[in-house]
Amino acid sequence: MADSSFDVVSKVDPMEAENAVNQARKEVEQRYDFKGVGADVAWQGERILLKASTKERVEAVLDVVQSKFVKRGIELKQLDVGDAYPSGKEHRIEIGLKNGIGTEDAKKVQKIIREQAPKTVKSQIQGDELRVSSKSRDDLQGTIRLLKAADVDIALQFVNFR
Repeated sequence: MADSSFDVVSKVDPMEAENAVNQARKEVEQRYDFKGVGADVAWQGERILLKASTKERVEAVLDVVQSKFVKRGIELKQLDVGDAYPSGKEHRIEIGLKNGIGTEDAKKVQKIIREQAPKTVKSQIQGDELRVSSKSRDDLQGTIRLLKAADVDIALQFVNFR
């Protein structure tokens, strides 16, 4: 019998991210407490740019954006939120989206698998993802539960289970 496997990835669905940004922009435009403070949410290349007249207002816009991402099923671990900084008469925050598992994070996940998963489970790093394989599908499902419960700094998704 051939080995079964799955891939561990960390990716943001670009359509869900765009929908979250559009919903946040609409809410910011309609909310009374954001009237007259220059609050705005916009894509700027690969990053999301938040603007408002004061640091407190731009942090309130950040809260709205984060809530929309959570509602769209995107974990906050996948957002790379910068600090608020002044730019002319307004304050800004830039948000980047984290895609892919870095080498250090992949090694941490591999270590968890090596130490806590059943011994039949093997893992290997393939670029920005991790391939996990075993002869037993039950062991693989147990490994998925183990990784979901593990405290890692990135959001993990499990794809291509076969």
